[in-house]
Amino acid sequence: MDLPVWLLIALPLLGAVVLLLGGRATDAWGHLLGCATAIASFAVAVVLFVGLLGRGAEERVLHETLFSWVPVGSLQLDFGLQLDALSVCFVLLITGVGSLIHVYSVGYMREDSGRRRFFAYLNLFVAAMLLLVLADNYLGLYVGWEGVGLASYLLIGFWSHKPSAAVAAKKAFVVNRVGDIGLALALMVMFAETGTVSYAGVFGAAGELSNSALTAIGLLLLLAACGKSAQVPLQSWLGDAMEGPTPVSALIHAATMVTAGVYLIVRSGPIYDLAPNARTGVVVVGAVTLLFGAVIGCAKDDIKKALAASTMSQIGYMVLAAGLGPAGYAIAILHLITHGFFKAGLFLGAGSVMHGMNDETDMRRYGGLRTYMPVTFATFGLGYLAIIGVPPLSGFFSKDPIIETAFAAGGVRGVLLGGAALLGAGITAFYMTRVMLLTFFGEKRWKARASEATGELIEPHPHESPAVMTWPMIVLAIGSVGAGGALAIGGTLTTWLEPVVGTHEEAHHAIPVWVMTAITMAVIAVGVVIAYRMYATRPVPETAPENVSALTVAARRDLYGDAFNEDVLMRPGRTLTAGLIEIDDDAVDGVSRGLGAAVGAASNRLGLLQTGFARSYALSMLGGAAAVVAAILAVRFW
Repeated sequence: MDLPVWLLIALPLLGAVVLLLGGRATDAWGHLLGCATAIASFAVAVVLFVGLLGRGAEERVLHETLFSWVPVGSLQLDFGLQLDALSVCFVLLITGVGSLIHVYSVGYMREDSGRRRFFAYLNLFVAAMLLLVLADNYLGLYVGWEGVGLASYLLIGFWSHKPSAAVAAKKAFVVNRVGDIGLALALMVMFAETGTVSYAGVFGAAGELSNSALTAIGLLLLLAACGKSAQVPLQSWLGDAMEGPTPVSALIHAATMVTAGVYLIVRSGPIYDLAPNARTGVVVVGAVTLLFGAVIGCAKDDIKKALAASTMSQIGYMVLAAGLGPAGYAIAILHLITHGFFKAGLFLGAGSVMHGMNDETDMRRYGGLRTYMPVTFATFGLGYLAIIGVPPLSGFFSKDPIIETAFAAGGVRGVLLGGAALLGAGITAFYMTRVMLLTFFGEKRWKARASEATGELIEPHPHESPAVMTWPMIVLAIGSVGAGGALAIGGTLTTWLEPVVGTHEEAHHAIPVWVMTAITMAVIAVGVVIAYRMYATRPVPETAPENVSALTVAARRDLYGDAFNEDVLMRPGRTLTAGLIEIDDDAVDGVSRGLGAAVGAASNRLGLLQTGFARSYALSMLGGAAAVVAAILAVRFW
């Protein structure tokens, strides 16, 4: 008998409720409850997955209707959950990698006074993401979507005593609101055009909608995906999100928030299949973002921000693949899963390095750490080889097919998309090799620095992290090595996803696949060699050089993403707001103030007629009566 699907969400949600409402009484064991609920949810996910394996391809779906949710007029919507071939991939990733991050956090947050609250937020994050991928309608997805936004705000700003963390949390919240407006508007258009927001209803009616309606829905969903998945032009929040504790970065970047946009696009495949203009928007956003993030990653000295830029770039690959339609849906999900392993491992490895280096994040102050932290070095190194696509690690099986499928799009479009993906692979190899060399190789470059709390000089004493932190890293490293091959060889994942995303369309390759693979490996090798020559054969200065190219300056400033937002959105918005306030003060309030003043003045004038003498009032009454009589006589005899 299958376990109820709602149990997946209920377990981490229960943990969050107990830890938040229980307060300090749960401090001693709160972290254990947080881990237990996440692991229990993963166990339920495995049981449900095994149950789906025992079914036929068309029967691999579990649907639960919990209660009548929105019985309003023509909108009759139940609160339903749907576990199918697509959502179960995300459920296993969210709960599996999420559980490892929970366990890692036990050691990482050991000395933090707010550890219980931190685990409550982690549980809330997992529960919200599970609701997002399990809902059987867009409104349920929207609730999970907003829950993920709330949890990310709480976790990014967890150390809110730091102004930079508080600002980063607000920035993530505000930028994501822009994308959320896109999702809300998409729901409104869906209901206006189809009368429902359920997946079955919308997809069933999609063939009858006009091209303009489908394009509008597709572009609005893309706007939503750009916000959650940090794609251009809504990418500016991702680098600042590193202000949260490192396990938060791993959870956001590998298993939860940034994957939501990819899920939304793939889940909405029936819409994009009928809206070629919207699909073009998807591939353009993906191609631009994968290069955008890669270039930024080359200029970051902060290890977490370099990995954040890498996430932006890798999600760009997934969005590009999803925009290629039936030929790319399964490949996008494959890269999402493999990325979940190696990116979580890389972030946890970065956290391990910081743990041994007194929270130092500047890679220019590392060097030679491989001898001090052998387990971290080995696991991080496997993640590095996986992300740059070295065979036979996971990234090779997921990124290379994206490059090949992009080229197979044909014509100028194929050259541009494939060229962008190939160039991105070379740049990825460069900046990730840079991260490896600056962190683990060369001479040690760390020095004593003043403590922010006491001002006392403290010299780092790098050491390996405790087992509670290293074991999750080892498990993720195993996934970085083998997950890609296990899912790709024989078309395992492609066949599994067919009931949801449709039959996989094999790309028609003008260039033989083995030739394309050789070219890709050559480009990756060039990136590695350039990074080696720049950072392994030359001294590494303590601070970043000032006399650099304009491109380097732009990359250090995130390719002016913040400047663009300020000039195009913030300042015009501020000017518009000031103008509206002025109109409100001068026009709206002016009219009301003028009317009030006129009434007051009239009242004062009328008040002068009130003398208090009875004879005056009698005379006025006589005069009024005479006027009335005169008027009547005039009308009568006229």
